[in-house]
Amino acid sequence: MRLRIIAVGSKMPGWVQSGYDEYAKRLPGEFHLELVEVPLGARRKNEAPDRAIASEGEAMLKAIGQGDRVIALEVKGKPWGTDQLARNLLDWQGSGDNFSLLIGGPDGLAQTCIARANSCWSLSALTLPHPLVRIILIEQLYRAWSINAGHPYHR
Repeated sequence: MRLRIIAVGSKMPGWVQSGYDEYAKRLPGEFHLELVEVPLGARRKNEAPDRAIASEGEAMLKAIGQGDRVIALEVKGKPWGTDQLARNLLDWQGSGDNFSLLIGGPDGLAQTCIARANSCWSLSALTLPHPLVRIILIEQLYRAWSINAGHPYHR
């Protein structure tokens, strides 16, 4: 199974990259984890961000692997607790499918990405900065794996 995280933005601050890398290296190789960064759309002063969001959405859709199941991280999505994520992760592994998880930019995901998603997952009802979502996502994937593997990380 390949897990492809497709995230808007590049050149993340060191703390973001460091946090992401720490949990990514802990996941076993069977996940074939891949981070794909798409460029942040240009935002113009006194202009709605619609054009930027659409540009980000196009790039994200192109980065999705053919046949991938898509999970959009969306504040209006369904909240999953850690135990639910662990069950989902087992299902994903058993399915033999590849998955793309989409993290939008500062103004959220394009509607085209939400429409393409097989499911929408809300990490929180809070508005989270998109760089922080990378760390939360990868940590939760590691935590879910640790539950399934009987690893003592999750207590």
